[in-house]
Amino acid sequence: MTSFLRFACLAGLAAAMAAAAPFLYPHVELAPWRYPVVGVDVSNHQGRIGWTALAASGVVFAYIKASEGGDFRDKSFERNWSESKRVGLRRGAYHFFTLCRTAAEQAENFIAAVPRDPEALPPVVDAEHMGPCVAAIAERDHVAVLAEFIGRLEKHYGHRPIIYTTAEFDAAMLAGAFPGERFWARSLLVPPLFRTGQWVIWQYHNRGRRPGVKGDLDLNVFRGTRAEFEAFSRGSGTAATIP
Repeated sequence: MTSFLRFACLAGLAAAMAAAAPFLYPHVELAPWRYPVVGVDVSNHQGRIGWTALAASGVVFAYIKASEGGDFRDKSFERNWSESKRVGLRRGAYHFFTLCRTAAEQAENFIAAVPRDPEALPPVVDAEHMGPCVAAIAERDHVAVLAEFIGRLEKHYGHRPIIYTTAEFDAAMLAGAFPGERFWARSLLVPPLFRTGQWVIWQYHNRGRRPGVKGDLDLNVFRGTRAEFEAFSRGSGTAATIP
């Protein structure tokens, strides 16, 4: 085979792979090979979820968006909260944290939306928003505001919240803060390369597919065995005790 033919074949293969990538990506799931406890996180963006079908697909847990900032409530939260429990999934609620409102305002918003439930997973604060805001909290204060928010939720629910974040937000806004907290790390396809000793949940996909959900779905795994997940779901265990 001449050099030209080799080049043409390689170019054709590369083009074919590039063309197929958007169709293959939703079905590429490597994380569950190592971590078998799979979960989803959902919001109103998923529309009306068929929770019976979703639970039958092997999903073990679900995190459900409840609130955002100081006054936004996810309109599908109540239905998703009750339906996920009905089908036997372990479920928890999350709040999308912004730099635009105080910790007190955001905690009050979440607490008003999410009832106390001793069987619920620890609450989650989704910390990835970097502005801009009309009247932003000063950048030097955002770690303290996040810490205050976490403390308010822990006092109300009796469980220490988990911090969901991305590598970009962690590097730019947290810079080593919260060394003793548990994290939920977003890292598509490959294991998280940040907070390596602290993450307990890994979001490994943002365009997954599961029965009961039309369109894209965030997929996650718990860092441990099913028995360790049960301990985690009861509020025991820390990042250091998760393998």
